[in-house]
Amino acid sequence: MKRTSLLIAGLILCIGGVSAQAADKVPKAIAAAVSDAGRPEADTKRDADRKPGESVAFAGIKAGQKVLDLAPGGGYFTRIFSKAVGPKGTVYALVPENVIAARPKAADGVNAIAAEKGYGNVKVIIQMLNAVKTPEAVDVVWTSQNYHDFKNASFGPVDTVAMNKAIFASLKPGGTYIVLDHVAAAGANVTETLHRIDPAVVKAEAVAAGFVFAGESDVLKHAEDDHTVRVVETGIRGKTDQFIYKFTKPKK
Repeated sequence: MKRTSLLIAGLILCIGGVSAQAADKVPKAIAAAVSDAGRPEADTKRDADRKPGESVAFAGIKAGQKVLDLAPGGGYFTRIFSKAVGPKGTVYALVPENVIAARPKAADGVNAIAAEKGYGNVKVIIQMLNAVKTPEAVDVVWTSQNYHDFKNASFGPVDTVAMNKAIFASLKPGGTYIVLDHVAAAGANVTETLHRIDPAVVKAEAVAAGFVFAGESDVLKHAEDDHTVRVVETGIRGKTDQFIYKFTKPKK
């Protein structure tokens, strides 16, 4: 009886998608992408904190796929995606139009990556987040440490309801939507002050757009973070409690 109960508990964890231990095993192709010699030291020195191999493995990114890197910043993940999808895949690095309006050089980092030898599968696009529209249907949409900013004045703010619907439309049936961000306390509205967001807000908005919640990874969990400090403060930067949510677009 005890053994049966344990088996049932294990099945529940797997079905719920919260068993990160199995989901986050790093395939050789992704490990190779993280080890890519073309990645600058400024990126690789952050790997211990950001755990890109485990995070990208959880997203399920594979060779030949089309990936949308939404608000890619300097391209930390863009380079990894490029090598992970390989020459038959494509990475669309979408820089928000209103960010370019405020900071004209905001796309310089990803433009430089796209111009480098070995990263020819990176395509930079500039659009409003409210009206995301990829040149073709994509397999994965990824945004990391951005969703909270979409709620803030520096990004518009963005109509995240409209954004999620546009992302849904851009994905292939069965496609994956990944949101990674800093955890805020339940019910706290601190996107502007602490640069964190309540994960429940993200989940509710994505599900309202038609997505199915497919699980989360605990690879960036930090139980010692009490969610009350700005994410850039000394001592917490790089060590914040972060969630990685996976959503899928139904196949039918």
